[in-house]
This record gives sequence, C-alpha cells and structure tokens, in this order.
Amino acid sequence: RTYTVGDTIGWAIPTDYTELYHNCTDNKNFLVGDILVFKFMTGEHDVAKVTEAAYNACSSANTILTRSTGLARITLNSIGDHHFICSFADHCAEGQKLSVEVRNGPRTAPVPGTSHNTTGTPPPPPSSASSLVTTISLVFMSIGIQIASGGRHFT
Repeated sequence: RTYTVGDTIGWAIPTDYTELYHNCTDNKNFLVGDILVFKFMTGEHDVAKVTEAAYNACSSANTILTRSTGLARITLNSIGDHHFICSFADHCAEGQKLSVEVRNGPRTAPVPGTSHNTTGTPPPPPSSASSLVTTISLVFMSIGIQIASGGRHFT
C-alpha cells in the first residue's frame, strides 16, 4: 500500500494541531513493503529518517536517510519503528515529525469510519494449509457426532 503522509495536508508544519502526524497513523496497519509519500515544496521542507533518540530530540545530526526533493517516496523495508522529521529550522519542534510501527504479517481490514489515502493490491487468498485444517476439523466433528449418537445413522 501507499500512504500519503498527512493525507490532504501533506508534509508541512501543522498550523493548529501539533499531533497531526501522530494521529494520522492511528488505525493504519503498516507492513514491510508499504510506501510513505511525503508531499512538500522542494526548498521549504525535507524528510529525514532518524533514530528514536534523534526523533525525540528533533536532531538531524546523524540522519539515516534524507530526501530534499518534494514528493519523496520512502519504502518501509524492515519491521520495527521508523522515525521521520523535517530538518529545517524548528519544523520538527513545531510538530513536523512522524513515527510509524512497521509489522510483518497479514493486512487487517481498516477500522470502519476511518479514512486514509491508500492504493495497492488485495491480500493473497488463504493458503491450502488453512483449507486442510478446516477439512480435518469437520471430519473430527463428524466422528464425534457418530460416537455421541452411539453409531446410529440419522435420516
């Protein structure tokens, strides 16, 4: 899936809501391979991937990755927490920072009533192993019913 950071606002200093980027990750299930799109004006902002300590301190001293051209696309390529800040002046201190937790596993359905800008392909169909488990469970239930009924057949 592809997520546009900040939805329609994009990657900018939050004007009246400093928890904007924290709350925009609520009810989203980030998985390895997902892409974050940071929309911003080149020369006015950037996006820097940083450590948790640098994120908390709003420090861009030792960035892991920096994109300075607007419409930056960053692929989430590992599980764990990923932290992003704008390294311009006091932008991070003013709330232009984002932290996402990336998992490795099946995608869950979005929570009803929430909206987010995503595109992507549907999840793969269930594996044949899950079909086999269902079939075996039904066989054991049938055997249990036969034993409980004393082996009598129902018509």
